Amino acid sequence: MTPGERAGAASRHAARARRRDRRVYLYSHPVLFALLAVTRRRPVTRLGGTVLAHSRAAFVDGLTRVRLDRTAEGTTGGAAGRLAGDGLLFDQEGDEHRGTRRALADALGADGVTRLRPVWREVLERRLAPLAAGGEVDLVDVAAELAGTTAAALLALDVDGRELAAAARAAATAGAREHLPGLPRPGARRTARAAAERLNALVTSPRPAEGTAGTGPDRRSGDPAASPTGAEQPLGTHGLAAMLAVAAINTTVAALPRAAAWCADAGLWAYAETDPGTLTAELLRVTAPTPLLPRVAAAGGEIDGCPVRGGDRLILVARHAVDAHRRDPCPRDPAPPQTAQLVFGAGPHACPGARLARRQIADALVALAAHRPVVISARVDRRSALPGWASLIVRAGR
Repeated sequence: MTPGERAGAASRHAARARRRDRRVYLYSHPVLFALLAVTRRRPVTRLGGTVLAHSRAAFVDGLTRVRLDRTAEGTTGGAAGRLAGDGLLFDQEGDEHRGTRRALADALGADGVTRLRPVWREVLERRLAPLAAGGEVDLVDVAAELAGTTAAALLALDVDGRELAAAARAAATAGAREHLPGLPRPGARRTARAAAERLNALVTSPRPAEGTAGTGPDRRSGDPAASPTGAEQPLGTHGLAAMLAVAAINTTVAALPRAAAWCADAGLWAYAETDPGTLTAELLRVTAPTPLLPRVAAAGGEIDGCPVRGGDRLILVARHAVDAHRRDPCPRDPAPPQTAQLVFGAGPHACPGARLARRQIADALVALAAHRPVVISARVDRRSALPGWASLIVRAGR
């Protein structure tokens, strides 16, 4: 095959991967993403009291240069507060906020993630074993168990990882309804309340006693702050534990199968063996698991030259800020790190779990690459909080 033919084949494979991935947007929230597509040609667009921020500068300004009401209706913080009550990062200020951030930094820093790593690697080894025998695997189911088991270990919970994942996904789905435009759905608030109660019952369950086998390694007896991460402050408080479970589980369940589908369709598996870190960063940039951030301005300001008034609703489009809509993943020529990082936010409220998400997905891609899996079938999850697959069935390609 000549260089030109190889380039043409690579282009066709990338186009196939993008067509498949676009389905998670078109089938889950078609009206919303059609609106974003129409307005993305301008860095910032105002529609009444709503400001759509598409450019990189506008996205960063919206997170760092405008004072935000972090518990307002229709925002991530507002939904989290109704899910789990007070004590969240979203409604903290000053010393309280800094203390919680330090606890999270301890738990989700390099040492904490290293301690958690055996938890998800065991899940990968066990759940991907059928590929070696010619069997099929649903990567959404694998991702849910992986994420749920890891979250249970992080929070030192003696619960089944799959049960925790199901509860966190249901709570996120119910909460996400408040972010989206449209008429109120009958029974939606009641459904959200029931989902929150189910999740809260799990994250406030008693910790395992000494010698009890839990879902994670290095259990410590009777101490509600005990965690395999070695964090100095407890992460098991009611609100924070629920928030962490929702964020960690839903991000991984959305991102991992989409990343694997891109690798299979675009022929990227070789990079998982030679440069998994760069491949993972590029795939997270392109899949942008949380494609937009709903916020509300608490005071006037400006984003990329557009005046913002207090009370304005801000839609910060991470997907467009990182060029996910027009630049394919390319480990040979990746986007700058400061651009790729934006999928996890910016400034003092950037996602503290970025390191954990990257390491989980990188390990999953390395484990999958040995089998060069191909996608057998894919079904969009039309109800999930984040764009993703309801099932993604793969089989070894070699």
